[in-house]
Amino acid sequence: MYKFEKLDVWQLSLEYLDLVYSISDGLPRNEDFNLKSQMRRAATSVALNIAEGSTGQTDAEQARFIGHAIRSLVEVVACQRINSRRGYPTESADTAKTEEMGLTLVRKLQAMRNALDPSRKWVREPGGTYPVDAAEALTGDEGKVSVEER
Repeated sequence: MYKFEKLDVWQLSLEYLDLVYSISDGLPRNEDFNLKSQMRRAATSVALNIAEGSTGQTDAEQARFIGHAIRSLVEVVACQRINSRRGYPTESADTAKTEEMGLTLVRKLQAMRNALDPSRKWVREPGGTYPVDAAEALTGDEGKVSVEER
């Protein structure tokens, strides 16, 4: 068994990938080479970056790959928002489960990245206002805080 196969985040990323495939199956045929493909590639990239980052590298290098996984996960979320905006079906049980699992996965990935490289500041933009947590980032709720307040 490889090291990455023992990671909870990798196991969760596979479940997330399965849900994304299920959701993308419901997209219209004209999205086969656009949103459908993009969602699947981004969700696949989450799992692949977790695996690639686990290979005997330094903690900083593994943290970099976890960062790639986080960005890929956010890309899937962005695709889901586009699906909704285009009026594609978004009210399925799989969609709701994907939202919930995505939040869990992004939190676990962020915690893992922070544990691997705690001395690094991950927010690079100075003085911006950001949602307090990932749930607010996805739902658009108002509880916002500036970077300096955190």
